[in-house]
Amino acid sequence: MPLVNLPTGETIWFKTTGSGPTLLQIHGSAFGHRNFEKMTPLMAEHFTVIDFDLPGYGESRGQPRDSMEGIADQVFGFLQAADLGKVNLHGTSFGAMIGLTLAARHPEVIDHLVLSCFLARYDNAARQMRATWKRAAVDSGMEAVADLTSVAGFARGFYDRPGAEAQLAAMRRAFSKNTAQAFVAGTETIERTDLSHYAPQVSAPTLLLAGQEDNMTPFRPADSGVGFSQIEGLMPTARLTVLPDCGHYLVIEQPELAAREIVAFIRP
Repeated sequence: MPLVNLPTGETIWFKTTGSGPTLLQIHGSAFGHRNFEKMTPLMAEHFTVIDFDLPGYGESRGQPRDSMEGIADQVFGFLQAADLGKVNLHGTSFGAMIGLTLAARHPEVIDHLVLSCFLARYDNAARQMRATWKRAAVDSGMEAVADLTSVAGFARGFYDRPGAEAQLAAMRRAFSKNTAQAFVAGTETIERTDLSHYAPQVSAPTLLLAGQEDNMTPFRPADSGVGFSQIEGLMPTARLTVLPDCGHYLVIEQPELAAREIVAFIRP
């Protein structure tokens, strides 16, 4: 698979699938590019899909920056170094926070923007939840983090599906490819972040995708947080779609439904 060296020293691993307009997918925390294993084959029927690992994850090398702006600048550097030009972008969870930051700071590289399952500012409940994940990462490893996040990340009905255990095993494998240090650093970056001031600055047409049963980044967080219920009003270019019977991991639980919504938004 191709590698791109950034002027700042990081090496980004990426792969290209499909054909058509370019769609860059930014993964969530702990996953790496495997976050989109179910989505990419569906999206590749309509787009040239670029999946990549952020520094500190998977096959990429280098350290993640300690701010959302710094990480977004790494992605911008990757777009320039790989000569990808203007892209459609889908970021999920942590990747959505990066995507929002990138779109606000570098609007010239974004055509359409899709942001799924994130908080612009964590509420105190989200911080407490993630404190347990950070301890698990350091004390027990990333496979333990996969198990903990699955409890919060999937809708209750997911565990009744025949393929649930196989999916959980796949998540453990994906999480194990990433370092606990990168996960903890990324989580602490998120906890320091408030992106609500960036939302009104985004000029690209934006689709907000929420999971109806998302307990990890809920549609309506406590007063200390900023979720989709507020973000929709802050972004004049945004429209909100809530996927039923779906939790935080909508790209895993409902990939066909999520793909249909994204394709209809970008290529109506």
